[in-house]
Amino acid sequence: MMEIITVSEKARIRLQELLEEQKLDRETYFLRVGVKGGGCSGLSYELGFDNIPQEGDNIVEDNSIKIAIDKKSFLYLFGTELDFSDGLNGKGFQFINPNASRTCGCGESFAI
Repeated sequence: MMEIITVSEKARIRLQELLEEQKLDRETYFLRVGVKGGGCSGLSYELGFDNIPQEGDNIVEDNSIKIAIDKKSFLYLFGTELDFSDGLNGKGFQFINPNASRTCGCGESFAI
């Protein structure tokens, strides 16, 4: 069965570092991932920490990271992997989305 969203090992490590840097409690804070209109390809990703679940959230967990996805974003993100690149040409967090028919050069927006 395909996971809703998966978190690579590099992304997990970086997310845990960010939680510690921001002094956020791992037990109460989770990652909120979403999609909104905008960006050069039509849709863009949202990523941030939250501690208040919203009505209609799908709560999943992968690689020890709890993730909340709102109803609207759920279908756009199904099967996506969240990765992190920190090399010389690193882009930070990247969404590897099999549903995207087109992505922009920066990797922050996409089209279905």
